[in-house]
Amino acid sequence: MKSERVVFDTNVLISGLLLVPSTPARALETAIRLDEIVATLETLREFMAKLISPKFDRYVSREQRDQLLQRLAPVLEIVQVVQPVRASRDRKDDKFLEAAVNGRAEILVTGDRDLLELHPFRGISILTPADYLIRKEGA
Repeated sequence: MKSERVVFDTNVLISGLLLVPSTPARALETAIRLDEIVATLETLREFMAKLISPKFDRYVSREQRDQLLQRLAPVLEIVQVVQPVRASRDRKDDKFLEAAVNGRAEILVTGDRDLLELHPFRGISILTPADYLIRKEGA
C-alpha cells in the first residue's frame, strides 16, 4: 500500500488523541502507521492551543496531553504556506486547505461540513475519519 500525505483538522486530531477508542483515534493511528501527516505552523498552533486548554483538565491530565504531543511531534511534517487558499465558506477552515495544497497532501480528514462539501478539492480527497479508514482498509 502506497503511503499518502494526510492533513487532519484540529477537531479530529483532538478527538483522536483524547477519545480512545474512537473512529478518529483509529484514523489517527492508521495515519501514523501508514501515511505521512502534514501540518502548517498555523494548524499546529491551533491544535496545541486547544489541546492545552484548561477545559480538558477534568478529562485528561496535562502530563498525558504533553505525552500525546510528544508522540505526534516526530511524525508531523510542517510545511510552509507559499500558496494561500481562500475556498471555504468558513474562512477559519482555509488553513487546512492551505496545509493540504502546500503540503501536497492526497487526503484531508475532517468532520467539518464546510470542508466536506468541497470534496474533492484540487485533487485532494476530503474525507471523514470513517471514510479515511475505509479508504485505507480497502486499499
